[in-house]
Amino acid sequence: MTEALFDEIPSLDLDDFVKGNEKERSKFVRDLGEAYQQIGFVAIRNHYLTDQLSSDLYRVVKSFFDLDDATKQQYEIPHLAGQRGYVSKGKEHAKGRNTGDLKEFYHIGQEVMDNDPIQAEYPYNIWPEIIPDFKPISLEVYRRLEQTGMEMLKAISLYLHLPEDYFLSRVKNGNSILRPIHYFPIENPETIPSDAVRAAEHGDINLITLLMGASADGLQVLRRDGKWISITALPNQLVINVGDMLERLTNGKLKSTIHRVVNPPAHLMNTPRYSIPFFMHPRSEMSLAALPNCVDEENPKKWEDISAGDFLNQRLKEIGLKK
Repeated sequence: MTEALFDEIPSLDLDDFVKGNEKERSKFVRDLGEAYQQIGFVAIRNHYLTDQLSSDLYRVVKSFFDLDDATKQQYEIPHLAGQRGYVSKGKEHAKGRNTGDLKEFYHIGQEVMDNDPIQAEYPYNIWPEIIPDFKPISLEVYRRLEQTGMEMLKAISLYLHLPEDYFLSRVKNGNSILRPIHYFPIENPETIPSDAVRAAEHGDINLITLLMGASADGLQVLRRDGKWISITALPNQLVINVGDMLERLTNGKLKSTIHRVVNPPAHLMNTPRYSIPFFMHPRSEMSLAALPNCVDEENPKKWEDISAGDFLNQRLKEIGLKK
């Protein structure tokens, strides 16, 4: 297959897969797989998140981040290593860097609704009771993004010549995270480290990431030829990309593409940016060992076997959230 160099990420209609006939489903699977092999990102319309829910979540998220730092820090629980609740400014940095990113964020995790013993692995969510509708809106968005992610993983399974339900038992009650992010205004750019950026270049840890439309420009993806291209999630689309776990599972067949959030021009550094990604994780016991059909003489096995839980812990230490 000749590698295409995209100037923008491909846009696909999830209805073609969920409601389409055999031909439409097959085309969706093929187009998705080719995009994930070549650039690692797609834009998806007709997902399960409504515009109303999206705007409701942005409203409550902005209400939280508008609170003073002392109030926000009441919802920061140090021993949770940033896995639930608030994470304050500059705490996280990209792998291989020491300078903290110019952001603060909030983590909302899985709410296990059945008697699945995996509940014992997860801390309970921390809710800012000062904003009463933060909890119900966040949980509904979480549920709908998870539902969308399940359909995407079915299509990925078919592209990889696996049973359509291959991932479903592996992601049921998985360790997925909804992360509202506030890239806070910088009133005096000269007071921050010269190499500080909103989000330094990185690959995501998880299987796939579902990104709601951000409130401003800034997201860039590193193309195979070394060129950075700008990505904007349109209001009615989700940007969905491959994470490191899926790249590892497929022995590099599907690409976890490096991306970043660049600083705006100096005269706009005093303006905020909001972004809400959903990081879809499997259960901790899932093996990330390369799928047998992704390994051959031309593509020998690239990584050692590891479980999703061990890989996550390793990466949380590398990005400064876990000691």
